[in-house]
Amino acid sequence: MIQIDDKLISEDIFSEEFVCNLTKCKGACCVEGDVGAPLDKEELEILDRIFDKVKPYLTPEGVKALEEQGTWTTDPHDGMYVTPMVEDRECAYVTFDEKGITKCGIEKAYEDGAVDWQKPISCHLYPIRITEYSTFTALNYHEWNVCSDACTLGKELQVPVYKFLKTPLTRKYGEDFYNVLSEAAEEWKKEYGS
Repeated sequence: MIQIDDKLISEDIFSEEFVCNLTKCKGACCVEGDVGAPLDKEELEILDRIFDKVKPYLTPEGVKALEEQGTWTTDPHDGMYVTPMVEDRECAYVTFDEKGITKCGIEKAYEDGAVDWQKPISCHLYPIRITEYSTFTALNYHEWNVCSDACTLGKELQVPVYKFLKTPLTRKYGEDFYNVLSEAAEEWKKEYGS
């Protein structure tokens, strides 16, 4: 683990390579799983606020799920905030293109300028998962078989996780944090990398 301020960062974020390969996986991370995407408490109000503007970008099934369950819900196992799901399958905010590839309806609304918020930070940061503790924050690499094509492409392109996630890491923690993280990654690579 590497420590930067009150954050403990798994060295896997430096050593593992990852680049989403939507043509292969079709966005399976938005469909697979037993609960929706994790949400920060401050994101709940945002989802409530932007729902009417995001609604035109969603599937009818997604809109129905959100109208029935609310714009966010809780994980029945641990009580954490998560996005609702359509019939225990895909995230209610997911849309599908003509090739069956998922896209976030919130992100599509953001790209069109309809809303000023891109998407939940947990989605933007994947495959990093953040866990908040009372005295520190842990950033860990989450390995999931639906992302095997992303790992393969990441290795081919030689893109470590932290570089692939520069934009969301900067969005979450700021440019100064990302610069320190990059320096730590370079030092780590000199000492432990191949």
